[in-house]
Amino acid sequence: MPSSTNDPQTNASSSSTGLSTPLADIGGISRRKLDRLGRLGMKTARDLMFFFPRDYEFPAPPKSVEELREGEPAALVGVITEAEVVSRNAGKSVFGALVENETGTVRILFFNQAFRAEQLTNGRRVMISGTAKLNGFRMEFTHPQVTILGDDDQASSPRILPIYSLTEGLKQIDLRGLIPPLVDQLADSLTEVMPGPLREAAAVRLGEMRIDVGDSLPDIATALRHLHAPPDERGMLAARTRLVFQELLVMQLALAMKRRTLTTELRAPPLPSPAMVDARITNRFPFELTGDQRRTIDEIRADMACQFPMNRMLQGDVGSGKTLVAIYAMMLAVANDHQAVLMAPTEVLARQHFQTLSETLAESRVQIGLLCGSLSAAERRETVAATASGEINLLVGTQALLYGDLEFKRLGLVVIDEQHKFGVAQRVKLRSGGVDPHYLVMSATPIPRSVAMTMFGDVELSTLREKPPGRGQVNTYLGRGEWKSRWWSFVRDRLDEGRQGFIVAPRVTASESADDESEDIASVESVFEELTKEELKDYRVGLLHGRMANDDKQAIMQQFARGDLQVLVSTTVIEVGINVPNATVMTILGAQRFGLAQLHQLRGRVSRGSHTGHVCLFTDGELPPEENERLKTLEETDDGFELAEADFRMRGPGDLLGRRQSGMPPMMIADLTRDVEILTLARMMAQEMIEEDPDLSDPSFAQLKQQIVRRYAKRLSLGDVA
Repeated sequence: MPSSTNDPQTNASSSSTGLSTPLADIGGISRRKLDRLGRLGMKTARDLMFFFPRDYEFPAPPKSVEELREGEPAALVGVITEAEVVSRNAGKSVFGALVENETGTVRILFFNQAFRAEQLTNGRRVMISGTAKLNGFRMEFTHPQVTILGDDDQASSPRILPIYSLTEGLKQIDLRGLIPPLVDQLADSLTEVMPGPLREAAAVRLGEMRIDVGDSLPDIATALRHLHAPPDERGMLAARTRLVFQELLVMQLALAMKRRTLTTELRAPPLPSPAMVDARITNRFPFELTGDQRRTIDEIRADMACQFPMNRMLQGDVGSGKTLVAIYAMMLAVANDHQAVLMAPTEVLARQHFQTLSETLAESRVQIGLLCGSLSAAERRETVAATASGEINLLVGTQALLYGDLEFKRLGLVVIDEQHKFGVAQRVKLRSGGVDPHYLVMSATPIPRSVAMTMFGDVELSTLREKPPGRGQVNTYLGRGEWKSRWWSFVRDRLDEGRQGFIVAPRVTASESADDESEDIASVESVFEELTKEELKDYRVGLLHGRMANDDKQAIMQQFARGDLQVLVSTTVIEVGINVPNATVMTILGAQRFGLAQLHQLRGRVSRGSHTGHVCLFTDGELPPEENERLKTLEETDDGFELAEADFRMRGPGDLLGRRQSGMPPMMIADLTRDVEILTLARMMAQEMIEEDPDLSDPSFAQLKQQIVRRYAKRLSLGDVA
């Protein structure tokens, strides 16, 4: 759990210990413990206060001695009697004591914890919690949870205990003894950033969502006290909800402010699409638009007609027709006498987009250019000059677009394919002059709803779920090792029918890893050599991987697309955008080494045409594929949106969010896999607040605005571009 140093509530009070007091200046913390706390990012009192529990230990129900049953969790309050270390030899010890109350006596035992003799002395009042076992005629607790009670402490039931993230040498008892007392001492020195009316309004809306926090979210001091030392489960949940809501509201307010910047400060060329233009563009498409495509195109038309930049993300499942929507937007820019550029993550994909555009716009006056790394210097100069003069209307390229002296005459639209493969700063380089182009970014990897509302919360979102008619179904199988002979026979049958196939391996060569088991990991080179000598020796097989020269890769792909090659043995270079409708069978080796979204993208290569597709997943190592949760999920559903949510649940937000290069700070307490409802409310309320008070100029929001600035002002300086 990250420390709170990035998100302070206020400065220290004037007392001897304040929020900014270094832990070294707080009494009772040894140097060794200071070092261990430092490993967790805790340097000041504030850090400790905002080091949130990752979970809680809920107590057993209180019982009298006569109600105790063997094997059932229970808790009781009593007084220590007859406490002693009953044996000590060879460094081993057993501490035993009796706990007595008006209902009877039980024994407690601790092995190799001789220090208990100093804590649990005769006459000390305690609460114990654990699972009892009958030993002779007396119930006995081994290593129970023990809470030492004061003389005036009337507690009759055990407390909910926080569970903190730890590091080596640090125990829960250390943090439980340090953090709650410090929070209790300093909580009142915190500045409240959410005014009372806002907390009350949030509580009402949460109640409508069946999240009961009472009449108002607790104030910050109460929330922190109840989070670290819960009075009961309801108080703990209300405290956590308040802090989660605050964190998500601050983020959503920052994103709402950024979205508003697009409409007030930036200017883009209005590119309207009257009915005649719309009809002229759609008539060029060889088939009728799906309902999702039509709706998304209408959203884009409305955006591009405005004088501020469109900032829209188009996400869609494999084969949902995102490229056609992008072509419509590009043609709309050209119809308004502006240029459009499409940037793809690989040259293979860029060339495919170039070919698709060339076919779609054949016999038109639209000039299409290609700019990628494999061009000669003379070819690049020619393309750059034609772009600057306006001769090229549509330019397709890779990251080569971002470097050198490329200029546009009248850039109106930027389309970015596979947006998560580019950093924010890279996208910004495609802007030109004092007028901003419209932006359309595409993702073939469906994004979980909570991620879309956070990492891409300043972007309008369009979603394609519906697939064009005529697409074939894809069957997915989990293949055991002993099935391989039968599977290759099945593959040969499909090839004999005239179909084509892919074989995907996780590595290029067998020598990529120094791991002891590296020889068990399939590589495209070894698979190609083996299959061309045995199972597929009578078929035309090609080899493709990322280390090949661009010209060689392009030649292989063209051979496969023409049908000159029947099988392509490849790495994941075919993951995105490869469109060969006749390819209907895919073999994935070492499948457990790929991510769920990646496997779904690979599977999408055999669903491009009308024929039924078949994908078989083989694992390497001893674990059979049916014992891998990700592979089982892939077998059970072909809905990319369901898979995205499942992947998010299994992997958590860290991996998914980290690879999106968003630059957003980590969540301190909110969990995007469990707090989606609170996130949804925070987004709605943030939008309402910014619509009513765009600059949060109301004096009651002064502290809230300061926290937005502290946490997000720098990080979102480029956030208007996806």
